[in-house]
Amino acid sequence: MSSSRLGLRLAVCLLNISEARRKYIVENVAKAALLEKNGNSVLAACLEAFQSIDMEVQEGIHPCLGAVDLIPIYPLSGVGVEECGAVARNLAENLVQHVPGCSVFFFGEADLPEKRTLVQRRKQLGWFTRRDFSALKPDLGVAPARRCGLTGIGASPYVMNCNVTIDSQDLALGKEIASAIRGSNVNGLRGVQTMAFPHEGKIEIACNVESFEDQEVTETSEGSQYMAYSVLGDHFYYVSPHYIEAQVKKLASDQGIGIKGRALIGFTPQECKNCAEYAIKEGIGEFWKIRRGIFM
Repeated sequence: MSSSRLGLRLAVCLLNISEARRKYIVENVAKAALLEKNGNSVLAACLEAFQSIDMEVQEGIHPCLGAVDLIPIYPLSGVGVEECGAVARNLAENLVQHVPGCSVFFFGEADLPEKRTLVQRRKQLGWFTRRDFSALKPDLGVAPARRCGLTGIGASPYVMNCNVTIDSQDLALGKEIASAIRGSNVNGLRGVQTMAFPHEGKIEIACNVESFEDQEVTETSEGSQYMAYSVLGDHFYYVSPHYIEAQVKKLASDQGIGIKGRALIGFTPQECKNCAEYAIKEGIGEFWKIRRGIFM
């Protein structure tokens, strides 16, 4: 059943918190959103995260600046990215009011008037190098407190996370492969942002896969380079996870290395919309428990 037939206007927040090792904290953050009855689910989840995560003692190899590191709002159905930007700015104002020491930087449609991308903002703020955030100047809120850090809030077309693990411990090789498929480089994959990390004794090529509008894309399917979806009559495209995996596999194979597999962290845009529609239709508040795990 389509969301138009359901009469739903859907946007999604794929909340990024700086915690993955303590599962109970992640689950408590998810539950906090469900217990909120006044339509402030994302705010409630963030409040729980700020209470549970202390950036002064946080450890991990993944770059981050805040206990709640990223709050992206993506349109799914019946709502435009501009409205999502307004929602993001309103959320930011509520957050700095409710959390002493919380500070925010904006990106995308929430970053007015420049509308700088998340990558641009992260480079400006030193997110990729885990620099000291205490001297950073936020767009909203006080100077970043050491416990809270700096939180990114914004809106854009859907961004998917797709990771491919190569059967190697060679981080330099992983960085070469990541650079080769990065969208900003010659012959890279459009809209794909990449980093390489050690992961469970191997190297993971972590990809953020952006959606984009392009009149020249003609072939879209799971087996082709691009996949497509629509929001409010606007057509968006993104590089297929299968294609990303194939490119990493080829580059690794050229160096005599295989791959261990691909992980889609969460959902494609269409899967996300379908899951939201089903959960709302069936009244399943904790649908994430049914859909637990990493999906291929």
